[in-house]
Amino acid sequence: MTNHSYDTTVAASGYLDRGHSLQRVYQALDISAKLKSVADDFIVKENISIEFSGEGEHCWLYIRKRGCNTDWIAQQLAAYCGVKKMAVSYAGLKDRHAVTSQWFSVQLPGRPTPEWCEFEASFRRLESEERVEVLKCFRHNKKLQRGALKSNTFRITLRELSDNSEATFDSLELRCHQIAKCGVPNYFGAQRFGRNYNNLDQAEKLFARPRYKLAKHKRSLYLSAARSWLFNRILSERVKQGIWNSRLAGDVFMLNGRSACFKDDADNADEIDQRLMNKEINPTAIMWGQGDIMVTSQAADLERAVVDQFPVFRDGLIVARLQAQRRSCRVIPEQLACSRLGDDFVISFTLPTGSYATMVLAEIFFELDESNDNNSARAKTG
Repeated sequence: MTNHSYDTTVAASGYLDRGHSLQRVYQALDISAKLKSVADDFIVKENISIEFSGEGEHCWLYIRKRGCNTDWIAQQLAAYCGVKKMAVSYAGLKDRHAVTSQWFSVQLPGRPTPEWCEFEASFRRLESEERVEVLKCFRHNKKLQRGALKSNTFRITLRELSDNSEATFDSLELRCHQIAKCGVPNYFGAQRFGRNYNNLDQAEKLFARPRYKLAKHKRSLYLSAARSWLFNRILSERVKQGIWNSRLAGDVFMLNGRSACFKDDADNADEIDQRLMNKEINPTAIMWGQGDIMVTSQAADLERAVVDQFPVFRDGLIVARLQAQRRSCRVIPEQLACSRLGDDFVISFTLPTGSYATMVLAEIFFELDESNDNNSARAKTG
């Protein structure tokens, strides 16, 4: 398996090298396609694992939305229920240019469950593409927490392929089988960094003036972008060295599909190697911050060498007092299936929360035309 790279050129100023690119695992297929031609081309469903109490002051809703972003729906729920926006919670943000089914909760102490028919009807009266359906409704004694999802299931249709020969679809199918078997690097997607990677620019400005007053959600956004960038750089180096899915002395490993970690044990190296091959565990890289980085030996040297290339982010995240965390270097899509639909290509799979579907596509297509993407008109992935 040959390592290659794909362009993730950033607009961040100062010391950030605009020529940085992320290493990719698979040999690039010389195929481009169009993504998100219409909302139905990108379908996402949130999956949670919870038993509802059936009573309580929180009303949980499973909503299918089209043509509207998550925060705007939260505002509409608050207005319809006559509560403050802070009474509405959701687990994760979802793209506007897609059909997404996601969970919300509304805190309604001492109040009955609203009739949702009129809420749905208000969107049908709009002369726009925004549509909302309430698919499920439960009462529960706890609010929905951010990041509480188990996974997300995607169904993605790629159109206008640069080559629609039978051989092309055979190559795409083979690549999907490779990914289902071996996984992909668990990079953060470009959307993490904002339009034209502006969140990195803003993080740089924040670190230059750490006492500057900033809205809490914006501060969190910029800090997350900075350490996601560092994680991507570390993972890219591991891909370059061919150790993104294998053991490096001093590593910390994460149980597949869970957050529990454990440190490398040289005495059990063979057992660890076998568990890595069986995809029971994955190597991790640091989400930079203060506290125990956990890794030692060669793994610690690799991470430090990469982080030291970005001293503004390295030092700024420590000053901001973010706690160090670990993130899996490998993600293995579950239930991956693909098929040809006329001249289009359809792929579906499930990813754990926090992993990016676009990073799976990046290992399949050379170039994706994302006309509705928040970062650029053409997202180069090969």
